[in-house]
Amino acid sequence: MWTLPKPRYTNGRTPEEIEDTELAVNIGGVRVVLCGEMLNRYPDSRLAELVNLPTRSFDVISALCDDYDPTKKEFYFDRDPDSFKCIIEVYYFDEIHMKRGICPICFIKEMEFWKIDLSYLDECCKSSLSEKEEELAEIADKVKIILDDLEGDPGLNRSQRYQKFLWKLMEKPESSFPARVIAIVSFLFILVSSVVLCLGTIPDLQVEDTEGNLIEHPTVDAIEAVCIGWFTIEYVLRFVSSPNKMRFALAFMNVVDFLAIMPFYVVLVLTSLGTAMMELANVQQAVQALRIMRIARIFKLARHSSGLQTLTYALKRSFKELGLLLMYMGVGIFVFSALGYTMEQSHPETLFRSIPQSFWWAIITMTTVGYGDIYPKTTLGRCNAAISFLCGVIAIALPIHPIINNFVIYYNKQKVLETAAKHELELMELQSLEVAMRRTQRLDGAADEWGSSLRASRSDTHIPLLTGTHRTQKEPVKKRCSSY
Repeated sequence: MWTLPKPRYTNGRTPEEIEDTELAVNIGGVRVVLCGEMLNRYPDSRLAELVNLPTRSFDVISALCDDYDPTKKEFYFDRDPDSFKCIIEVYYFDEIHMKRGICPICFIKEMEFWKIDLSYLDECCKSSLSEKEEELAEIADKVKIILDDLEGDPGLNRSQRYQKFLWKLMEKPESSFPARVIAIVSFLFILVSSVVLCLGTIPDLQVEDTEGNLIEHPTVDAIEAVCIGWFTIEYVLRFVSSPNKMRFALAFMNVVDFLAIMPFYVVLVLTSLGTAMMELANVQQAVQALRIMRIARIFKLARHSSGLQTLTYALKRSFKELGLLLMYMGVGIFVFSALGYTMEQSHPETLFRSIPQSFWWAIITMTTVGYGDIYPKTTLGRCNAAISFLCGVIAIALPIHPIINNFVIYYNKQKVLETAAKHELELMELQSLEVAMRRTQRLDGAADEWGSSLRASRSDTHIPLLTGTHRTQKEPVKKRCSSY
Protein backbone atom coordinates (compact mmCIF):
# COMPACT_ATOMS: atom_id res chain seq x y z
CA MET A 1 0.00 0.00 0.00
CA TRP A 2 1.16 3.53 -0.69
CA THR A 3 -0.56 6.82 0.12
CA LEU A 4 -0.27 10.08 -1.75
CA PRO A 5 0.29 13.25 0.28
CA LYS A 6 -2.72 15.29 1.29
CA PRO A 7 -3.06 18.86 0.04
CA ARG A 8 -1.21 21.45 2.04
CA TYR A 9 -4.16 23.82 2.33
CA THR A 10 -7.40 22.46 3.84
CA ASN A 11 -9.51 25.63 3.51
CA GLY A 12 -10.55 25.49 7.18
CA ARG A 13 -11.84 21.93 7.02
CA THR A 14 -11.47 19.62 10.01
CA PRO A 15 -9.39 16.40 9.81
CA GLU A 16 -12.61 14.40 10.04
CA GLU A 17 -14.03 16.15 6.97
CA ILE A 18 -10.82 15.58 5.07
CA GLU A 19 -10.86 11.92 6.06
CA ASP A 20 -14.37 11.57 4.64
CA THR A 21 -13.13 12.70 1.22
CA GLU A 22 -10.33 10.14 1.08
CA LEU A 23 -10.73 7.53 -1.65
CA ALA A 24 -9.23 4.05 -1.26
CA VAL A 25 -8.65 2.21 -4.52
CA ASN A 26 -7.02 -1.12 -5.27
CA ILE A 27 -5.24 -1.12 -8.64
CA GLY A 28 -4.19 -4.61 -9.68
CA GLY A 29 -3.53 -5.61 -6.07
CA VAL A 30 -1.85 -2.35 -5.03
CA ARG A 31 -3.86 -0.32 -2.50
CA VAL A 32 -3.74 3.44 -2.90
CA VAL A 33 -5.34 6.12 -0.72
CA LEU A 34 -6.13 9.35 -2.57
CA CYS A 35 -7.40 12.69 -1.37
CA GLY A 36 -10.78 13.63 -2.81
CA GLU A 37 -10.01 17.33 -2.75
CA MET A 38 -7.13 16.83 -5.16
CA LEU A 39 -9.16 14.49 -7.36
CA ASN A 40 -11.85 17.14 -7.77
CA ARG A 41 -9.36 19.31 -9.65
CA TYR A 42 -10.38 17.22 -12.66
CA PRO A 43 -14.10 16.60 -12.10
CA ASP A 44 -14.55 14.72 -15.38
CA SER A 45 -12.06 12.00 -14.45
CA ARG A 46 -13.17 8.57 -13.26
CA LEU A 47 -11.69 9.00 -9.79
CA ALA A 48 -13.46 12.32 -9.30
CA GLU A 49 -16.73 10.68 -10.30
CA LEU A 50 -16.16 8.07 -7.58
CA VAL A 51 -15.57 10.79 -5.00
CA ASN A 52 -18.72 12.66 -5.99
CA LEU A 53 -21.07 9.68 -6.18
CA PRO A 54 -24.56 10.76 -5.09
CA THR A 55 -25.29 7.27 -3.82
CA ARG A 56 -23.26 4.13 -3.13
CA SER A 57 -25.65 1.79 -4.93
CA PHE A 58 -24.22 -1.28 -6.64
CA ASP A 59 -25.41 -0.30 -10.13
CA VAL A 60 -23.79 3.12 -9.96
CA ILE A 61 -20.52 1.80 -8.55
CA SER A 62 -20.28 -1.12 -11.00
CA ALA A 63 -20.39 1.35 -13.88
CA LEU A 64 -17.19 3.01 -12.64
CA CYS A 65 -15.13 0.17 -11.13
CA ASP A 66 -14.83 -3.60 -11.15
CA ASP A 67 -15.77 -4.27 -7.54
CA TYR A 68 -16.39 -2.52 -4.23
CA ASP A 69 -15.90 -3.53 -0.60
CA PRO A 70 -18.39 -1.57 1.55
CA THR A 71 -16.72 -2.56 4.82
CA LYS A 72 -13.34 -1.17 3.77
CA LYS A 73 -14.84 1.46 1.48
CA GLU A 74 -12.36 0.28 -1.14
CA PHE A 75 -12.83 0.31 -4.92
CA TYR A 76 -11.18 -2.42 -7.02
CA PHE A 77 -9.81 -2.07 -10.55
CA ASP A 78 -8.18 -4.71 -12.76
CA ARG A 79 -5.77 -2.20 -14.30
CA ASP A 80 -2.02 -1.71 -14.59
CA PRO A 81 -0.63 -0.25 -11.32
CA ASP A 82 2.55 1.04 -12.97
CA SER A 83 0.58 3.10 -15.46
CA PHE A 84 -1.71 4.33 -12.71
CA LYS A 85 1.25 5.69 -10.73
CA CYS A 86 2.12 7.86 -13.72
CA ILE A 87 -1.43 8.95 -14.47
CA ILE A 88 -2.26 10.26 -10.98
CA GLU A 89 0.62 12.73 -11.30
CA VAL A 90 -1.76 14.95 -13.26
CA TYR A 91 -3.71 15.71 -10.07
CA TYR A 92 -0.59 17.11 -8.41
CA PHE A 93 1.65 18.39 -11.22
CA ASP A 94 -0.83 19.02 -14.07
CA GLU A 95 1.22 16.84 -16.41
CA ILE A 96 1.95 13.17 -16.98
CA HIS A 97 5.27 11.49 -17.71
CA MET A 98 5.28 7.93 -18.97
CA LYS A 99 7.93 5.75 -17.38
CA ARG A 100 10.22 3.54 -19.41
CA GLY A 101 9.13 -0.02 -19.93
CA ILE A 102 5.44 0.88 -20.36
CA CYS A 103 3.89 0.31 -23.76
CA PRO A 104 2.79 3.72 -25.13
CA ILE A 105 -0.36 2.30 -26.72
CA CYS A 106 -1.43 0.54 -23.51
CA PHE A 107 -0.65 3.70 -21.57
CA ILE A 108 -2.98 5.72 -23.79
CA LYS A 109 -5.71 3.12 -23.22
CA GLU A 110 -5.16 3.52 -19.49
CA MET A 111 -5.50 7.30 -19.77
CA GLU A 112 -8.74 6.86 -21.68
CA PHE A 113 -10.04 4.50 -19.00
CA TRP A 114 -9.29 6.98 -16.20
CA LYS A 115 -10.79 9.74 -18.39
CA ILE A 116 -7.66 11.88 -18.51
CA ASP A 117 -7.18 13.93 -21.65
CA LEU A 118 -4.17 13.14 -23.84
CA SER A 119 -3.11 16.80 -23.80
CA TYR A 120 -1.73 16.35 -20.26
CA LEU A 121 0.88 13.91 -21.55
CA ASP A 122 4.24 15.66 -21.80
CA GLU A 123 5.74 16.31 -25.22
CA CYS A 124 8.76 14.11 -24.53
CA CYS A 125 6.43 11.14 -24.11
CA LYS A 126 4.25 11.98 -27.11
CA SER A 127 7.23 11.45 -29.44
CA SER A 128 7.62 7.83 -28.33
CA LEU A 129 3.86 7.42 -28.70
CA SER A 130 3.93 8.65 -32.30
CA GLU A 131 6.82 6.31 -33.13
CA LYS A 132 4.93 3.37 -31.67
CA GLU A 133 1.77 4.29 -33.58
CA GLU A 134 3.73 4.43 -36.84
CA GLU A 135 5.24 1.03 -36.10
CA LEU A 136 1.83 -0.48 -35.35
CA ALA A 137 0.41 1.06 -38.52
CA GLU A 138 3.15 -0.61 -40.55
CA ILE A 139 2.51 -3.92 -38.80
CA ALA A 140 -1.21 -3.63 -39.51
CA ASP A 141 -0.52 -2.90 -43.19
CA LYS A 142 1.84 -5.87 -43.42
CA VAL A 143 -0.65 -8.20 -41.78
CA LYS A 144 -3.45 -6.88 -43.98
CA ILE A 145 -1.41 -7.65 -47.10
CA ILE A 146 -0.67 -11.18 -45.90
CA LEU A 147 -4.31 -11.81 -45.02
CA ASP A 148 -5.39 -10.44 -48.37
CA ASP A 149 -2.99 -12.82 -50.12
CA LEU A 150 -4.23 -15.78 -48.10
CA GLU A 151 -7.96 -15.12 -48.16
CA GLY A 152 -8.32 -13.46 -51.56
CA ASP A 153 -11.15 -11.26 -52.77
CA PRO A 154 -14.33 -13.13 -53.79
CA GLY A 155 -15.49 -10.10 -55.80
CA LEU A 156 -12.80 -10.52 -58.46
CA ASN A 157 -13.64 -12.04 -61.82
CA ARG A 158 -11.64 -14.81 -63.46
CA SER A 159 -9.17 -12.58 -65.32
CA GLN A 160 -8.53 -10.51 -62.21
CA ARG A 161 -7.93 -13.64 -60.16
CA TYR A 162 -5.44 -14.88 -62.76
CA GLN A 163 -3.72 -11.50 -62.73
CA LYS A 164 -3.45 -11.53 -58.94
CA PHE A 165 -2.20 -15.12 -58.97
CA LEU A 166 0.47 -14.22 -61.53
CA TRP A 167 1.47 -11.14 -59.52
CA LYS A 168 1.98 -13.18 -56.35
CA LEU A 169 3.82 -15.83 -58.35
CA MET A 170 6.33 -13.33 -59.76
CA GLU A 171 6.53 -10.75 -56.97
CA LYS A 172 5.99 -12.56 -53.65
CA PRO A 173 8.24 -15.61 -53.18
CA GLU A 174 6.80 -16.34 -49.73
CA SER A 175 3.26 -16.78 -51.07
CA SER A 176 3.70 -20.32 -52.43
CA PHE A 177 6.23 -23.01 -53.31
CA PRO A 178 6.19 -22.31 -57.10
CA ALA A 179 6.79 -18.62 -56.38
CA ARG A 180 9.78 -19.55 -54.23
CA VAL A 181 11.16 -21.74 -57.02
CA ILE A 182 10.81 -18.90 -59.53
CA ALA A 183 12.63 -16.55 -57.16
CA ILE A 184 15.50 -19.03 -56.79
CA VAL A 185 15.75 -19.53 -60.55
CA SER A 186 15.79 -15.77 -61.10
CA PHE A 187 18.52 -15.42 -58.49
CA LEU A 188 20.62 -18.07 -60.26
CA PHE A 189 20.15 -16.33 -63.61
CA ILE A 190 21.40 -13.08 -62.08
CA LEU A 191 24.51 -14.80 -60.76
CA VAL A 192 25.19 -16.58 -64.05
CA SER A 193 24.77 -13.41 -66.12
CA SER A 194 27.09 -11.48 -63.78
CA VAL A 195 29.76 -14.18 -63.95
CA VAL A 196 29.46 -14.40 -67.74
CA LEU A 197 29.79 -10.62 -67.97
CA CYS A 198 33.12 -10.83 -66.14
CA LEU A 199 34.40 -13.88 -68.03
CA GLY A 200 33.64 -12.24 -71.35
CA THR A 201 36.34 -9.62 -70.72
CA ILE A 202 39.18 -12.17 -70.32
CA PRO A 203 41.36 -12.02 -73.48
CA ASP A 204 42.09 -15.76 -73.39
CA LEU A 205 38.35 -16.48 -73.66
CA GLN A 206 37.78 -14.07 -76.54
CA VAL A 207 38.00 -14.77 -80.28
CA GLU A 208 39.04 -12.65 -83.25
CA ASP A 209 36.58 -11.40 -85.81
CA THR A 210 37.27 -11.04 -89.55
CA GLU A 211 39.11 -7.77 -88.94
CA GLY A 212 41.34 -9.17 -86.22
CA ASN A 213 39.54 -7.50 -83.30
CA LEU A 214 38.91 -9.43 -80.12
CA ILE A 215 35.23 -10.07 -79.43
CA GLU A 216 33.35 -12.15 -76.89
CA HIS A 217 33.18 -15.89 -77.39
CA PRO A 218 29.97 -17.12 -79.09
CA THR A 219 29.25 -19.34 -76.09
CA VAL A 220 29.33 -16.31 -73.82
CA ASP A 221 26.95 -14.50 -76.16
CA ALA A 222 24.60 -17.49 -76.18
CA ILE A 223 24.52 -17.71 -72.37
CA GLU A 224 23.91 -13.98 -72.12
CA ALA A 225 21.07 -14.23 -74.65
CA VAL A 226 19.41 -16.96 -72.56
CA CYS A 227 19.74 -14.88 -69.39
CA ILE A 228 18.35 -11.79 -71.10
CA GLY A 229 15.47 -13.88 -72.41
CA TRP A 230 14.59 -14.95 -68.87
CA PHE A 231 14.87 -11.39 -67.56
CA THR A 232 12.65 -10.15 -70.38
CA ILE A 233 9.94 -12.74 -69.75
CA GLU A 234 10.09 -12.03 -66.02
CA TYR A 235 9.80 -8.26 -66.54
CA VAL A 236 6.92 -8.55 -69.01
CA LEU A 237 4.95 -10.93 -66.76
CA ARG A 238 5.44 -8.70 -63.75
CA PHE A 239 4.40 -5.63 -65.74
CA VAL A 240 1.30 -7.31 -67.16
CA SER A 241 0.18 -8.60 -63.75
CA SER A 242 0.95 -5.42 -61.79
CA PRO A 243 -2.15 -3.67 -60.40
CA ASN A 244 -0.68 -0.22 -61.12
CA LYS A 245 1.32 -0.06 -64.36
CA MET A 246 2.62 3.49 -63.92
CA ARG A 247 3.77 2.87 -60.37
CA PHE A 248 5.43 -0.34 -61.47
CA ALA A 249 7.33 1.35 -64.31
CA LEU A 250 8.63 4.16 -62.09
CA ALA A 251 9.71 1.98 -59.16
CA PHE A 252 13.47 2.05 -58.59
CA MET A 253 14.05 -1.70 -58.74
CA ASN A 254 11.93 -2.00 -61.88
CA VAL A 255 13.97 0.76 -63.52
CA VAL A 256 17.06 -1.28 -62.66
CA ASP A 257 15.48 -4.34 -64.27
CA PHE A 258 14.74 -2.36 -67.42
CA LEU A 259 18.28 -0.98 -67.61
CA ALA A 260 19.64 -4.51 -67.21
CA ILE A 261 17.90 -5.82 -70.35
CA MET A 262 17.68 -2.70 -72.52
CA PRO A 263 21.38 -2.57 -73.66
CA PHE A 264 21.18 -6.07 -75.12
CA TYR A 265 18.32 -5.18 -77.46
CA VAL A 266 19.78 -1.79 -78.43
CA VAL A 267 23.09 -3.41 -79.40
CA LEU A 268 21.16 -6.11 -81.24
CA VAL A 269 19.28 -3.47 -83.23
CA LEU A 270 22.44 -1.50 -84.04
CA THR A 271 24.20 -4.68 -85.15
CA SER A 272 21.31 -5.66 -87.39
CA LEU A 273 21.50 -2.30 -89.21
CA GLY A 274 24.66 -3.44 -90.95
CA THR A 275 28.42 -3.03 -90.94
CA ALA A 276 28.30 0.53 -92.28
CA MET A 277 26.37 1.70 -89.25
CA MET A 278 28.69 -0.10 -86.85
CA GLU A 279 31.76 1.55 -88.42
CA LEU A 280 30.64 4.99 -87.22
CA ALA A 281 32.68 6.18 -84.24
CA ASN A 282 29.66 7.55 -82.37
CA VAL A 283 27.79 4.29 -82.77
CA GLN A 284 30.77 2.31 -81.51
CA GLN A 285 31.02 4.53 -78.44
CA ALA A 286 27.29 4.13 -77.83
CA VAL A 287 27.61 0.36 -78.06
CA GLN A 288 30.49 0.39 -75.57
CA ALA A 289 28.47 2.54 -73.18
CA LEU A 290 25.49 0.22 -73.47
CA ARG A 291 27.67 -2.80 -72.81
CA ILE A 292 28.96 -1.14 -69.65
CA MET A 293 25.37 -0.61 -68.54
CA ARG A 294 25.03 -4.37 -68.29
CA ILE A 295 26.57 -4.15 -64.83
CA ALA A 296 23.19 -2.80 -63.66
CA ARG A 297 21.88 -6.37 -63.55
CA ILE A 298 23.92 -7.02 -60.40
CA PHE A 299 21.56 -4.65 -58.59
CA LYS A 300 18.75 -7.10 -59.32
CA LEU A 301 20.11 -9.10 -56.40
CA ALA A 302 18.59 -6.52 -54.07
CA ARG A 303 15.15 -7.82 -55.02
CA HIS A 304 15.99 -11.18 -53.48
CA SER A 305 18.09 -9.96 -50.53
CA SER A 306 16.45 -8.40 -47.49
CA GLY A 307 19.89 -7.38 -46.21
CA LEU A 308 20.58 -5.24 -49.28
CA GLN A 309 17.12 -3.70 -49.01
CA THR A 310 17.76 -2.86 -45.36
CA LEU A 311 21.10 -1.29 -46.23
CA THR A 312 19.48 0.79 -48.97
CA TYR A 313 16.83 2.02 -46.55
CA ALA A 314 19.49 2.90 -43.96
CA LEU A 315 21.39 4.97 -46.53
CA LYS A 316 18.18 6.76 -47.54
CA ARG A 317 17.48 7.63 -43.91
CA SER A 318 21.06 8.85 -43.51
CA PHE A 319 21.10 11.47 -46.28
CA LYS A 320 21.69 14.24 -43.76
CA GLU A 321 24.68 12.48 -42.19
CA LEU A 322 26.10 11.62 -45.61
CA GLY A 323 25.62 15.23 -46.70
CA LEU A 324 27.56 16.43 -43.66
CA LEU A 325 30.30 13.94 -44.47
CA LEU A 326 30.59 15.24 -48.03
CA MET A 327 30.66 18.81 -46.75
CA TYR A 328 33.41 18.06 -44.23
CA MET A 329 35.42 16.16 -46.81
CA GLY A 330 34.94 18.89 -49.43
CA VAL A 331 36.15 21.63 -47.09
CA GLY A 332 39.07 19.50 -45.92
CA ILE A 333 40.10 18.58 -49.46
CA PHE A 334 40.11 22.21 -50.54
CA VAL A 335 42.03 23.44 -47.48
CA PHE A 336 44.67 20.71 -47.34
CA SER A 337 45.26 20.65 -51.10
CA ALA A 338 45.83 24.42 -51.07
CA LEU A 339 48.19 24.12 -48.10
CA GLY A 340 50.02 21.21 -49.69
CA TYR A 341 50.49 23.10 -52.95
CA THR A 342 51.81 26.17 -51.10
CA MET A 343 54.19 24.23 -48.85
CA GLU A 344 55.63 22.13 -51.68
CA GLN A 345 56.45 25.00 -54.03
CA SER A 346 59.89 25.46 -52.46
CA HIS A 347 60.99 21.95 -53.46
CA PRO A 348 62.53 21.70 -56.96
CA GLU A 349 61.05 18.23 -57.61
CA THR A 350 57.59 18.95 -56.28
CA LEU A 351 54.71 16.76 -57.44
CA PHE A 352 52.09 19.38 -56.60
CA ARG A 353 51.81 21.24 -59.93
CA SER A 354 48.52 23.01 -59.13
CA ILE A 355 45.78 23.15 -56.53
CA PRO A 356 43.28 21.17 -58.68
CA GLN A 357 45.95 18.52 -59.20
CA SER A 358 46.47 18.47 -55.42
CA PHE A 359 42.79 17.59 -54.94
CA TRP A 360 43.60 13.99 -55.86
CA TRP A 361 46.34 13.84 -53.22
CA ALA A 362 44.01 15.29 -50.56
CA ILE A 363 41.25 12.79 -51.43
CA ILE A 364 43.43 9.68 -51.20
CA THR A 365 45.07 11.00 -48.02
CA MET A 366 41.89 11.92 -46.13
CA THR A 367 40.25 8.63 -47.11
CA THR A 368 43.37 6.74 -45.86
CA VAL A 369 43.98 5.15 -49.26
CA GLY A 370 47.39 6.63 -50.07
CA TYR A 371 48.38 5.32 -53.51
CA GLY A 372 51.78 7.00 -53.34
CA ASP A 373 51.72 8.53 -56.82
CA ILE A 374 51.67 12.03 -55.28
CA TYR A 375 53.35 12.66 -51.94
CA PRO A 376 54.94 15.62 -50.13
CA LYS A 377 58.71 15.98 -49.96
CA THR A 378 59.11 18.89 -47.55
CA THR A 379 58.80 18.80 -43.76
CA LEU A 380 55.87 21.21 -43.70
CA GLY A 381 54.17 19.25 -46.45
CA ARG A 382 54.48 16.04 -44.47
CA CYS A 383 53.06 17.71 -41.35
CA ASN A 384 50.16 18.93 -43.47
CA ALA A 385 49.65 15.37 -44.75
CA ALA A 386 49.57 13.98 -41.19
CA ILE A 387 46.98 16.53 -40.10
CA SER A 388 44.85 15.88 -43.18
CA PHE A 389 45.00 12.16 -42.48
CA LEU A 390 43.74 12.62 -38.90
CA CYS A 391 40.99 15.00 -39.99
CA GLY A 392 39.88 12.52 -42.64
CA VAL A 393 39.64 9.68 -40.12
CA ILE A 394 37.55 11.83 -37.77
CA ALA A 395 35.28 13.08 -40.57
CA ILE A 396 34.61 9.55 -41.85
CA ALA A 397 33.94 8.18 -38.36
CA LEU A 398 31.36 10.83 -37.42
CA PRO A 399 28.37 9.58 -39.48
CA ILE A 400 29.06 5.87 -38.95
CA HIS A 401 27.01 5.57 -35.75
CA PRO A 402 23.82 7.21 -37.15
CA ILE A 403 23.98 5.02 -40.25
CA ILE A 404 24.40 1.87 -38.17
CA ASN A 405 21.61 3.01 -35.86
CA ASN A 406 19.24 3.49 -38.81
CA PHE A 407 20.20 0.06 -40.12
CA VAL A 408 19.50 -1.61 -36.76
CA ILE A 409 16.18 0.22 -36.32
CA TYR A 410 14.90 -0.81 -39.74
CA TYR A 411 16.20 -4.37 -39.35
CA ASN A 412 14.45 -4.76 -35.98
CA LYS A 413 11.29 -3.26 -37.44
CA GLN A 414 11.31 -5.86 -40.22
CA LYS A 415 11.69 -8.59 -37.61
CA VAL A 416 8.70 -7.19 -35.72
CA LEU A 417 6.66 -7.21 -38.92
CA GLU A 418 7.54 -10.83 -39.60
CA THR A 419 6.74 -11.83 -36.01
CA ALA A 420 3.40 -10.02 -36.11
CA ALA A 421 2.50 -11.69 -39.40
CA LYS A 422 3.34 -15.14 -38.03
CA HIS A 423 1.31 -14.42 -34.91
CA GLU A 424 -1.68 -13.42 -37.03
CA LEU A 425 -1.44 -16.63 -39.05
CA GLU A 426 -1.26 -18.71 -35.87
CA LEU A 427 -4.29 -16.85 -34.56
CA MET A 428 -6.21 -17.63 -37.73
CA GLU A 429 -5.38 -21.31 -37.32
CA LEU A 430 -6.71 -21.20 -33.76
CA GLN A 431 -9.87 -19.56 -35.03
CA SER A 432 -10.39 -22.26 -37.63
CA LEU A 433 -9.89 -24.95 -34.98
CA GLU A 434 -12.36 -23.21 -32.69
CA VAL A 435 -14.96 -23.09 -35.47
CA ALA A 436 -14.45 -26.79 -36.17
CA MET A 437 -14.91 -27.62 -32.48
CA ARG A 438 -18.15 -25.67 -32.34
CA ARG A 439 -19.47 -27.64 -35.30
CA THR A 440 -18.77 -31.01 -33.68
CA GLN A 441 -19.83 -30.40 -30.10
CA ARG A 442 -21.80 -27.94 -28.02
CA LEU A 443 -19.50 -25.70 -26.07
CA ASP A 444 -20.20 -24.61 -22.53
CA GLY A 445 -20.18 -21.03 -21.27
CA ALA A 446 -16.44 -20.97 -20.68
CA ALA A 447 -15.77 -22.12 -24.22
CA ASP A 448 -18.13 -19.46 -25.56
CA GLU A 449 -16.20 -16.87 -23.59
CA TRP A 450 -12.93 -18.15 -25.07
CA GLY A 451 -14.36 -18.02 -28.57
CA SER A 452 -15.61 -14.45 -28.17
CA SER A 453 -12.26 -13.26 -26.85
CA LEU A 454 -10.45 -15.11 -29.61
CA ARG A 455 -12.56 -13.44 -32.30
CA ALA A 456 -11.81 -10.06 -30.75
CA SER A 457 -8.06 -10.57 -30.76
CA ARG A 458 -7.40 -9.44 -34.31
CA SER A 459 -4.39 -7.23 -34.82
CA ASP A 460 -6.48 -4.30 -36.05
CA THR A 461 -9.01 -4.50 -33.18
CA HIS A 462 -8.63 -3.08 -29.67
CA ILE A 463 -8.51 -5.84 -27.05
CA PRO A 464 -10.40 -4.64 -23.93
CA LEU A 465 -8.61 -5.51 -20.71
CA LEU A 466 -11.92 -6.26 -19.01
CA THR A 467 -15.05 -7.24 -20.95
CA GLY A 468 -18.59 -7.25 -19.67
CA THR A 469 -18.65 -11.05 -19.69
CA HIS A 470 -15.62 -11.18 -17.43
CA ARG A 471 -17.23 -8.77 -14.97
CA THR A 472 -20.27 -10.97 -14.48
CA GLN A 473 -18.51 -14.34 -14.32
CA LYS A 474 -15.23 -13.68 -12.52
CA GLU A 475 -14.56 -14.06 -8.82
CA PRO A 476 -14.71 -10.96 -6.64
CA VAL A 477 -11.57 -8.98 -7.17
CA LYS A 478 -11.07 -8.36 -3.47
CA LYS A 479 -10.52 -12.09 -2.87
CA ARG A 480 -7.74 -12.21 -5.41
CA CYS A 481 -6.15 -9.02 -4.11
CA SER A 482 -6.09 -10.20 -0.51
CA SER A 483 -2.81 -12.01 -1.11
CA TYR A 484 -0.88 -8.81 -1.84
